[in-house]
Amino acid sequence: MTSRERFMTAIRNQVPDGVPVCPDISNMIPCRLTGKPFWDVYLHEDPPLWQAYLDAVDYFKFDGWVNYGGIEWKTKTRIETTRKVVSRTDERLTVRCVFRTPAGELTEEVVYYVGDPPTCTEHKVKDVRRDFPALKYFFEEPVGYDATLFEEIRRRTGEKGITCLGVGTPGFHHYVGFMEGGLEALVYAYYDHPDLFEELTELVHRQEVRMCEMLCEVKPDCICTGGSGSITLQSPDIWRKLSLPTLKEICRIAREADVLTMVHSCGRERELVKACAEETELNCVNPLEISPMGDCDLAELKRTFGDRISLMGNLHTTDVMLRGTPADVERAARKAIDDAAEGGGFILSTGDQCGRDTPDENLFKLVEVARTYGRYD
Repeated sequence: MTSRERFMTAIRNQVPDGVPVCPDISNMIPCRLTGKPFWDVYLHEDPPLWQAYLDAVDYFKFDGWVNYGGIEWKTKTRIETTRKVVSRTDERLTVRCVFRTPAGELTEEVVYYVGDPPTCTEHKVKDVRRDFPALKYFFEEPVGYDATLFEEIRRRTGEKGITCLGVGTPGFHHYVGFMEGGLEALVYAYYDHPDLFEELTELVHRQEVRMCEMLCEVKPDCICTGGSGSITLQSPDIWRKLSLPTLKEICRIAREADVLTMVHSCGRERELVKACAEETELNCVNPLEISPMGDCDLAELKRTFGDRISLMGNLHTTDVMLRGTPADVERAARKAIDDAAEGGGFILSTGDQCGRDTPDENLFKLVEVARTYGRYD
């Protein structure tokens, strides 16, 4: 099988020729391998991150999971955006962004580092009730799209792996990136202004469902949904109220269009896996992080839900991948294969995002174990 065929067979919960292997290195490691300042990639797209990732796939020779978008959405209202570098040192660039909507301006600052991913240091929403009229324009339903860039990404990926497109779900994991003051401010705002968050959740639901319908026209290999920290940044009860209805609808739409679906949700995830397996038509879930980063036992999840959903995970990104030796990686990879590979429906991967300085030899070892020990006879 090609890498793409192998990956898609496993997502369908079937048996490929071998266990697909795809460490989560979507950001930092591809940037490091370019040898350039990270701001060249993140800010200037020189090269774009998707190209840096494909170069990393070629280097390590794993089964690629290309999840970088490439869709230009068209909405009824155009938000005018300006960006300006307002400070610069040898270590960082600070970029100020101004977003002009018919209801006023929102501002944001992002710091781009020479050797790390960017960080938002000033968020758009400072006062929820005051800024809400402008914020709503970020959640208009699309009226069209341009898939030119995605088609180029798909062409360049070829059979190296699967090409995915993403749609989100409402919830704290979605809203926290807008809030000055972070999660603490978001929690207070959620309880202080329930009317606004009810309206926001409905806006996001309609936007993401419409995006899903349009993405199904493009026919990516997989639609990725959910969101990082879905039940870590909010309680399972809040997730069920805000997020699960949209997730169900996305999975239904994609299934009817014969497009595979995957949820990515780092952190605590066991209850999310249960809900997805029992209440949705989701195909695959990752990264199934172990304690203390998460609460997932791979073998238990395979026994309990493996007949209904495929699993992707779950080597520890710091203790094993970053700080461990190749022998540590081999032991952990063999255990993951023993725990979850029987009967197919398993992709060998890591927890969320391997660190920038993860040794190359550890990633090579992960791939080697999958290609040898992970063969299906």
